[in-house]
Parts: sequence; C-alpha cells; structure tokens
Amino acid sequence: MVHPADGEAWRHFNVKHADFARDPRNVRLGLSTDGFNPFNQKATPYSCWPVFVTVYNLPPSMCMTRPFIFLSLLIPGPTSPGKTLDAFLRPLVDELKSLWDVGVSTYDSFRKQNFQMRAALMWTISDFPAYGMLSGWSTHGRLACPYCMDRTKAFYLKNGGKICFFDCSRQFLPFDHSFRRQRDRFLKGKIEKDSPPPHLSGHEVFQYICKVENVPPIGPNKKKLPGFGSTHNWFRKSIFWELPYWQTNLIRHNLDVMHVEKNIFDNIFNTVMDVKGKSKDNTKARADLSLYCKRHELQLIERNGKIFKPPASYTLSKDKIKILCEWIKQLKFPDGFASNIARCVRLKDYHLHGMKTHDCHVFMQRLLPIALKELLPYVVWSAITEVSLFFRNICAPSICEADMRNLEKNIVTTLCKLEKIFPPAFFDCMEHLPIHLAYEARVGGPVQYRWMYPFERYMYYLKNMVRNKARVEGSIVEAYLISEISTHCSYYFPQNIPTRMNRAPRNDGYCSNGSKERLSIFFQGRPFGPRQRLAVIPPKDLNAAHLYILLNCDEVSPFLQRFDSEIIQSHPFLTEAQLDNLREREFPAWLKALASTASNGMDNRLAQLAQGPSRSVQTYRGYFINGYKFISQKYGSHLKTMNSGICVKGSCYNDHERDYYGTLTEIMEFEYLGRGNNVVLFRCDWYDTEKGTKIDPYYGLVNVNHQSRLKSSSYEPFILAQQATQVYYATYPSVKRDKLNWWAVSKTKSSMIIEEFDYYQENNIVLQEDKQSFSVEIVIPIELDDTSIMVRPDPLEEVESVDLHLVQNVGEKRKASIDDENINVEFLESEEEEDIESVNSSDTESEDEYSGSE
Repeated sequence: MVHPADGEAWRHFNVKHADFARDPRNVRLGLSTDGFNPFNQKATPYSCWPVFVTVYNLPPSMCMTRPFIFLSLLIPGPTSPGKTLDAFLRPLVDELKSLWDVGVSTYDSFRKQNFQMRAALMWTISDFPAYGMLSGWSTHGRLACPYCMDRTKAFYLKNGGKICFFDCSRQFLPFDHSFRRQRDRFLKGKIEKDSPPPHLSGHEVFQYICKVENVPPIGPNKKKLPGFGSTHNWFRKSIFWELPYWQTNLIRHNLDVMHVEKNIFDNIFNTVMDVKGKSKDNTKARADLSLYCKRHELQLIERNGKIFKPPASYTLSKDKIKILCEWIKQLKFPDGFASNIARCVRLKDYHLHGMKTHDCHVFMQRLLPIALKELLPYVVWSAITEVSLFFRNICAPSICEADMRNLEKNIVTTLCKLEKIFPPAFFDCMEHLPIHLAYEARVGGPVQYRWMYPFERYMYYLKNMVRNKARVEGSIVEAYLISEISTHCSYYFPQNIPTRMNRAPRNDGYCSNGSKERLSIFFQGRPFGPRQRLAVIPPKDLNAAHLYILLNCDEVSPFLQRFDSEIIQSHPFLTEAQLDNLREREFPAWLKALASTASNGMDNRLAQLAQGPSRSVQTYRGYFINGYKFISQKYGSHLKTMNSGICVKGSCYNDHERDYYGTLTEIMEFEYLGRGNNVVLFRCDWYDTEKGTKIDPYYGLVNVNHQSRLKSSSYEPFILAQQATQVYYATYPSVKRDKLNWWAVSKTKSSMIIEEFDYYQENNIVLQEDKQSFSVEIVIPIELDDTSIMVRPDPLEEVESVDLHLVQNVGEKRKASIDDENINVEFLESEEEEDIESVNSSDTESEDEYSGSE
C-alpha cells in the first residue's frame, strides 16, 4: 500500500524544508473538521464542529485509524461557526507555530536523550462547504472552483437561476482535439480556443490574498471585499497563512473525494431514474437547453396550451425502472464488502431512499456499469462507465504517477462526453471538480489518506458519546478523555489480554503453519461452524486432492524435477501433454516408493507427506483466510450475503491467461501423518473459461455464463484455500432474454495482513538484525498544574534515512499489520474501503451521515 510519503507534495516539502526533514522523528499532521448533529436528523437543528488532527508518520496499518486521530478542538453549537472559524482555530494555530519554530522537548528512549520534536501541518481535509470556511475562498457562486478561480467559464442559467459549469471542460483538452471545434454539441456556435487555467503556487496565491486584504471593504455593512464574485471569491485571509511553511505546500486544502463522488452519483442516478424533485432534467432544464444548445429532439413541445417534455435517451422508462429496482432488491455482496443496499429499495412505488455515502461509493464504482448496460444506449452507458472507472482508479490503494497523468487527460474527455448528452442544468460545480481530483492524487498520494471517511466515522463515534443532551460538548469531551486514557493504558497490558489495540480485524483468518518444522503447504486459516466428518471420500477425489497438494508444495519441487528428468531420459520424444499425463498418473506413487527407500535424500516431513492423506475427511461450512470469509454455496444460499464466489489464477502466467471463476461447493480438510499436518482445500464448480467467459476489451468488465461449466473430467476441482480470492456475481437487469444466463463478475479486495517488517523492508528501512516488531517509544512531558506528567504514546515512525534507531516495542506489544484495502477504504469505504470497507447491515450498525452539505 502506498503511503503519503511517496507523494510529490511530501517530497517537495522535504526539499523546501531540509532542516525539518533531516530528523525523521519530526511529525507530519493533517487537519479535518466538519459539523454534525448529535441528535436525530429530525430533531432541533444543532451543529457541533470537532476539529481533528491525525498523524502521518505511521505505517499504513495505523495511519488514519481511530487511536491516531486526535480531537484537538470542539467548537460548540448550536450554529455553524461560519466566518468566525478562525477565532476558534486560534489556539491550535498558535500551538502549530510553536511546534514549528521551537518544538517540544521529547525523550527518545532508545538514544536515552531528549530532542526537540517539531511538527508541520501538511493539509486540511473537509467537504466542499467546509473547504471554503478553512481556505477563505467561497465555494459558492460562479467562482466556486478554487483551482480555476477567476478563469472559470461558469455562468447563470436564465430559467434555472443556478450556476452552471456546462462547457467548462473543453478548455482542458489538447488544442488539436476535435471536441474544441464542435459548434453544435456544446454551447451554440462556440469554438474553444482558450488554454486551461494555470496552477498557482502557494506564493502567488498568498501575494494575491494580501492585495485583496489591503483594499478596504465596501458597502453599508462592510462584509464583502471589492471585486468579490466577479474577479475573486476571497472573503477573508485564512489563519493558516500565518504558518511559516504554508506557502510552500503544494496542496493546502484537499477536495474530498467522498462527497464529490456521492454528489455526482446522486445527480447521475436521480436523472437516469427521473426522480421527481431530484432529477436535473426538469422543465426549466429543457427550457435552458433550447437557449444554450442545439438539440431539437429534447426541446419542449407545446400542445393545446400544455407543455410536454420529450423523453430523453438518458432516462429510463417506467418498465425499465421497475426492472432496475427489482434487480437491486436481490443484490448480494460478500461479508464486510458493503451494507445491504436492498434495504433502500421501496417496491411499492419503485423508489430508492436512504442510501448512505458508502452505498453510493459501492454503487458508483461497482454496480453502475452493470445496472445500466442493458437499459441505456451504448453512448450514454459508455460515458457513465468511464466516470465509474475514473473513481475506481483514483481510489485504488496503490497508484503511480503515470496512471494519474493519464486520468488527468481522460477525465476531461469523459466530462465532455457527458456534456454532449445531459442538459446544462446537470453540470454544477461537483461535475467540474473531478478535473482536479487526479492532480491532487498525483501530488498528494492515495485518496485514502485525504478523504472524510475515517473522520465521518469518528463523528458517529462522538455522537454515541452524548449522554447528557443538555450538555452535548461536555459529554463528548468527558467520554473522549476516558477513551484516550483507556487506549493509553492498553499499551502496557500483556499480549494475552484482549484490548482494542490487539482486537482481530473483521474476517481475520491469518495464522502461520504453526511451526517452522512443518512444510509450507500446511498453511492454516480459521474455520467456523460445526465440524463434520465424511466417512469415506471417493478414491478418485482423494487421489486428485493428494496430487494437487504435491504439485503445489514448494519442498516437493526438486523431486518433481527429478521425476521429470527420469521420464524424459527414458522417453525422449514425449510431448508436454503426455508428460503432464504421466506426472498425474505416476508421480504420487513414485514419490511414495522413493520415501520408503533408505537413501532417498528426503527428510521425515516429506516422507509423511508422500504417504498420502487419510480417507476420512473433515468438512466445514465456512473458512476465514486471506482476509476473506468463504462460505459453501449450499450453506450460504439462505443468507443475505454472497461468500461462495471464487477466483483463482490460471496455471500459465502470460498475456493470454484467463482467471478461473467458480463457486465454492465444499471446504475439506485433509489429514496427513504427523501432528497438525492438515491441509484445507476448496472444492469448486468452475465456469467454462473459453465459451462461458467474456471480457470487455475496452472497459475490462468480466461476464460468465453460469450455465456453461467445465466438466469434472477435464479440470482440477480442488485448490488450496490460500490460493482463493473472492468475487461476487450479479445478474444484468435486462429486458432481453439473451442476458439471462450471463452474470457480471466483480472482484473484491481483502484486508490482507502483512507483517510490519515487510512494510519497512519494502521502503528500504533498516531495522535491527532480529527482525522483530519494532516501535518508537517517546516520552513527552506535559506541564499541567506545575506537575510533569510522562505521556508514552506508541506510534511507529515512518523514516526516510537509514540511520534511524528504532527500539523494540515495550512488553512485546502487538504486531502491526497493514490493511491492503482501505481504508476501504474500507476504501475503500477504504470504503472503505475503503480502501475503507463498510460492513453488512445484518450484523453491524449502519453508517450515519453528519454533514448536511451534500
């Protein structure tokens, strides 16, 4: 997983402030704030604004997690701070200035000496309205975009009365692009000749702000600066400009991908579904369409004194809306991947309601191309699919600079395609901001470290802290201090005591093979459900399972090569297919015979493996491994989740390889001689890789025909449990019968557990020779009532030089792990998914929304 330290903004900061970057113990910070209502949404409006500070000098497994998100300020309600936010941020900014200029005396327990630890604020994270409050640039009106500023081409709609960012994307195209010369698909008769607005440096922005601030305000109330709304949108000079290093930051305020994605999805989905009151294709939008565009087929028609709105190609008919809602109602996802989106469907009037932000995240990136493929024309579907793939690529846990530069170019073309389809009223500021998201991802690193998902979840955690509703802020602060104390104390508990710091993650099934003396094939996960024993397994299945185990055991490879050489020596003209047949028929018996000889060059472990497994096999309902939760198809048929989808790589790794897709039918554990020598195999029913699999050559969407299956005589039914990755299948909502047998395949990402040492090794960080789990123990004296309190946080530093001394974690605390997904989010929402992942609504609490700014 990529860390923010790999981004251009981090490296640029190191160059500009080499004295700060020279000591890797100096701390990099991020700040986030947003308002939330601690009561129910239908109760009296109340806006409480926590200000969070998070630490980036941590491995990916710990960065942006709850123990390392600190509540530094709590701005009381009941109203939003608005333009007075700087007054509340004054204590925090003064402390940040002190941490930069002077630092704080900190004790390094490894070097046995004090040092001055300094800190720097890298950027802020907030939704778009809070972006304006933090930056001082108003995010309302014609100049709402903080990147384009006064170079924007936004305008007011005559009938809609709102700001429109229609035809604002063509200026970002290359000068030789054909879209620049089209007069009839964008604004009437307009040819785009302008160049895109330049990216202003922090120094240039600061100089402009100083000029604006030096001009006295005008008007009776003196609330607006001269030129506001026409030449600039600055309404104040942000307090963050007082930080000495703020001008050198490449990114000072992040555009929140979470809220941008949700708003774009809402606009697309509500318009396609023609939701009354939420669709961007209403009567006023059609009236503006006739004024600004040349699309006669969509203009309003007047008959007998009534105005009719002709149906558009991008909206669904009532029959198709019914099909789509029924399709959403029967959707199933793997455990921990998403919430139960089927709960949002109301079949009474075929309407969707109550979709949370992460629901929109999953639907936008995974389901939207599947849901609309057979219901919309290809031109409309392809443009929407490109938007979906853009957000999927930009939310990837690992990104590279070349890919982000390609996204910067491709998203401009995609938005131009949308402008050729939808009316001008569809394009507000949110449809314009994706142009700048790829730039921020290229400069700032993965979005999982710069979006609102972890902070929104933390606000839900704070909301549950409110016990005295008459004293909201007091309840939150008191509960927060207790939580911090308990978290701090948990670092000093023994490892065998369960705490929030050593709690196993969801779907955790990782464990080693138990002993270094065992073979690598005996890798164990974690079964669940009652254990059942099969009396006798058929000899054909037993031989197939034993052969697969032998061929996939690393320690058996030398003997397999020896067997092949003997066969080739005695039969020099064998083809590769004939050699494979001989290997399948004779190798197990050859290895068993070799193990019985005296001088076989085989240790006792391989001799036990060569004897074969017991004919009595144990089976399980489910199995945790590789960060996935697998359930057999028979047991999971009545559940609201789908955990039986299996994907495994083919045997030939080349450009023409196709993955194998199937369903899990049985989870079988084979026992060999020796204590603990058990191997778990998945028995699967595979779909045909030739006739039953289709891959879209342009968008990469995978389809399988669930009626076309491989015959049991022509394939291997077993795979090792650790070889399996999880997928889920979804039907197509279609009115055509030729799509009834085809399912869309979506791969999921697991919460893979990686040893902390592997993270340091990948980043060329030198540790001590024993390669155990390490951390830095820092003792910070805090003055309180003339007494010195020794606070011992336990962060793991990310270092950039090889001479950093790391100390072994006191008391052999937990081994840190790296979550491959998300921050899915859980990602996503990492999703999570996220890259941060959301959880199923059947066994966890649903995500709540806090900000009304969406």
